[in-house]
Amino acid sequence: MIFMRFHLAADNPKYRKGGNRLAFFRKGRTAPVCEPLQTARSTADPLAGYTLRTPLTIGEIRLYETMREAVPVIDAAIQKIVRLTGDFTVTCGDQAADTILNRFCADVQVGANGTGLHSFIASYLDQLLTYGNALGEIVPARDGSDIRALYHASLETVEVSQGKTPLELEISLRGAGKNTPVRRPELLLFTALNPPAGEVTGVSLLRGLPFVSSVLLKIFRSVGQNFERMGNLRYAVTYRPSADGYDKTNARERAMTIAREWSDAMSAAEQGQIKDFIAVGDVDIRVIGADNQVIDSEVPVRQLLEQIVAKLSLPPFMLGLSWSTTERMSAQQADILTSELDYYRRLLTPVIVKICRTFLRLHRIWNEPQVEWSSINLQDEVEHAQARLYNAQADALLRAE
Repeated sequence: MIFMRFHLAADNPKYRKGGNRLAFFRKGRTAPVCEPLQTARSTADPLAGYTLRTPLTIGEIRLYETMREAVPVIDAAIQKIVRLTGDFTVTCGDQAADTILNRFCADVQVGANGTGLHSFIASYLDQLLTYGNALGEIVPARDGSDIRALYHASLETVEVSQGKTPLELEISLRGAGKNTPVRRPELLLFTALNPPAGEVTGVSLLRGLPFVSSVLLKIFRSVGQNFERMGNLRYAVTYRPSADGYDKTNARERAMTIAREWSDAMSAAEQGQIKDFIAVGDVDIRVIGADNQVIDSEVPVRQLLEQIVAKLSLPPFMLGLSWSTTERMSAQQADILTSELDYYRRLLTPVIVKICRTFLRLHRIWNEPQVEWSSINLQDEVEHAQARLYNAQADALLRAE
């Protein structure tokens, strides 16, 4: 990751205070010092090192990536959640400032080939859902007058740990034998998904699914092998010599002749030629495994998919699963999905506010940005409108009485 320093004009008295630090990173008064937490784990505890530093290991990152590649339902669910989270607009209460801010949200560079704040937030949420943590960086211009780009950082290069107090967060770059704290942590964006009590890092949305996914893949692999065996038949050719002494004497030569002719017939079939196989004597030809039955995998596969769908909180019909459901059940599933999306929006709102506030302060605009999310779907608006209508009618009846 690249960390740049802000260089502001020295003749501007607004930015002289505090040396080479930005004035908007400093408050007008000194931050109060908090008392030590009574419930935090003591650093003298021999197990403290396992809780103060809880990085997402590279093995976990590879595991979740492999799960998304191997199980299409999981990958499709995460992508749909990202898209269903919806669009947003940012305002700050001033028309001229809103114009500048909207232009920034639409044109800011994201990584090497992305554009727009919405693109950054989409990839940020995708990383948050997959790994339980998301990391980004605000890259300012060299002269400190603007935000040059937004960078979507990889979790493999950093380690997130508890700072000097349980209320502080420290992000370090992983190095050979030693981690180096970042120089400008105020330019970093970090979000944790459902962090356990006392921890600083979150947990992946896919936690609990590796075992279920492994069983599902075993079933799919077995089904594939069975279909390969049934589609590419294997034959058992049995030659039984008769009681005649001549057949018993030349049984070996006849068996080799039958095997050679059978191989020629099969090779001709692979090349699209039809060749008959003619044998004299007691020759039995059977398909290997023809008497075996293929195990029905519909029930176990559905049970495993139900576990995955329950974890991802998406209605089955959104994932292409045609399971029987009632209209009332579908409405309840939609309400649950709406609450899940609202939760993800609440996690993303502070990130959007921090980016836009930094942009406004660099342009000497002191208004506070406000994030307005679009409606999730039209059905919610219709239901809310009907509810308001019923309430208004009830109020009118009460006043008439």
